[in-house]
Amino acid sequence: MSARTTATKQKLFDAALKLVGERGAASVTVDEIAAEAGVAKGTIYYNFASKDALVEALLHHGVEILAGRLRSAESAESSEDSLEALVDQMLGFWAEYPAFGQLLVSELWRTPGQWHGTLSLLRDDIVSIVRGQMKRLADAGRLPEGVEVGTASAALFGTLLVIALDWQVFQPERSRAEVRESVMLLVRGLGQARRPGPADG
Repeated sequence: MSARTTATKQKLFDAALKLVGERGAASVTVDEIAAEAGVAKGTIYYNFASKDALVEALLHHGVEILAGRLRSAESAESSEDSLEALVDQMLGFWAEYPAFGQLLVSELWRTPGQWHGTLSLLRDDIVSIVRGQMKRLADAGRLPEGVEVGTASAALFGTLLVIALDWQVFQPERSRAEVRESVMLLVRGLGQARRPGPADG
């Protein structure tokens, strides 16, 4: 793929991401994507068979970027550092691509939805990375008794998505470090949850 073709596809991705994130995939037209990208309508059909193919490629593209960043957190030595790096990378991604977060929220839990199947598979890719981090915490005895790794993984993913969107929409004055530390305080609190003793009965 030539540099020019790559640059053109990136412009189309950026335009589609902005519009789809704001209004949902179904309500955005090819003409609008072309106008936002500053290219001719035919350019979209030259690079993608249809608007649906463009959105499909966009979803995969965004998740690949996010997955790559989350995997970079796996190199940390301790489970605590690794989890903090994962939280930081995810918050950083949502800060850089807020429209993608809006797209996930608007399309992932919409039933029925045209992109539900694709997004479910992509969600599984991300959650599997988070699951690896939760497994490290579980192996270190950091998860509360009775909490399953799978449940904790889905909960952390959903929590980070909602917190990131809340941050971007309602609390943009907060720094990424502040939001990250708030999440880590919550996670540490769960990890140190006291097991009920005889006096609690």
